[in-house]
Amino acid sequence: MNNQFNIHPNIAEAETLPAQFYRSEEIFQLIKEKVFLKSWQWIGSKDLVPFEGYAHPFILLEGYLTEPLAVIRTNDNALICLSNVCTHRGNIVVQQSGKTRNLSCMYHGRRFNLCGEFEFMPEFAKTKNFPRPCDDLPRFKLEEWGPFLFVGLAPSFELKQVINKMNERVGFLPLNEFKEDRLLSREYLVNAHWALYCDNYLEGFHIPFVHNELNQALDYGTYTTILEDHMSLQIGYAEDGVESFSLPANHPDAGKNVAAYYYWVFPNMMFNFYPWGLSINIVKPIGLDKTKVQFISYVYDSSKMDGGAGAILDKVEREDEFVVESVQKGIRSNFYKAGRFSPDREQGVHHFHKMLAKFLNQ
Repeated sequence: MNNQFNIHPNIAEAETLPAQFYRSEEIFQLIKEKVFLKSWQWIGSKDLVPFEGYAHPFILLEGYLTEPLAVIRTNDNALICLSNVCTHRGNIVVQQSGKTRNLSCMYHGRRFNLCGEFEFMPEFAKTKNFPRPCDDLPRFKLEEWGPFLFVGLAPSFELKQVINKMNERVGFLPLNEFKEDRLLSREYLVNAHWALYCDNYLEGFHIPFVHNELNQALDYGTYTTILEDHMSLQIGYAEDGVESFSLPANHPDAGKNVAAYYYWVFPNMMFNFYPWGLSINIVKPIGLDKTKVQFISYVYDSSKMDGGAGAILDKVEREDEFVVESVQKGIRSNFYKAGRFSPDREQGVHHFHKMLAKFLNQ
């Protein structure tokens, strides 16, 4: 099977990724290595490790990457991310969250310090050339954005550049004052390929056809997409009388009624800013036609939650699920090969497909 993809750089001449991309189990597995291992993932907030000497184990993208990791707040208050797999026989080291003096494997007693460096192993006195650097726990890149943490296993780009771009428009917001509202947070199981879900998110083209209430809150005619390296931004401007941001005078959009900033970060992270706060959406592949979408809500101004583009998130999500699952059925057709892009409305999807092709072809 040919796993090389070519997306024409000129959107007016380009075709979408072929149906084969969404139907092939071989490509779905290849994406693990070529895309997800070489990008970044949101893992939560600093509340996961509230004080020095605290360790929190987790599984990164369970059901797909399924990578056991642990985020640690060391004794000097540094935040780090380590492999949570013992370098002796592969046992999980940190079994539960909590305060700890060291990282000790309960299987055979191998011990590491809080930075993941090998410290001690019983019954290894006769082992030659031991310990070696590979006996330390592997350490991965960790980035912070306000209260949020991101890990990169082997990232091919710097997340800091993406964060700087996002801060150009939302940097005025006090992210550290945003509070998670677990009652608003949801997980959705979507019977579709994960990239189809992202395709749908990355264009406002479908809004007048699929989201009647959202369309009434947004001015579709001024809906804007801005493309950047490894990310894109969609700006939804508010209709008159609809809740919008109070922007500072030196803001790039000062004087405009912005209802929402929709940030997408390659390959599967979405940061949706509304006047009331932030909805983070993480798209998690499970199978070729099954995806889990995690919604995490952080509230800043609860008085603004009943109006505007961010007031009906669950309804919009259900509408998106319906249409994405319908597309999943359609791309199985023997007669669908690929589509074309609207140069006016599908810049974000074209941008996404170019990046997927680039990563897969490397």
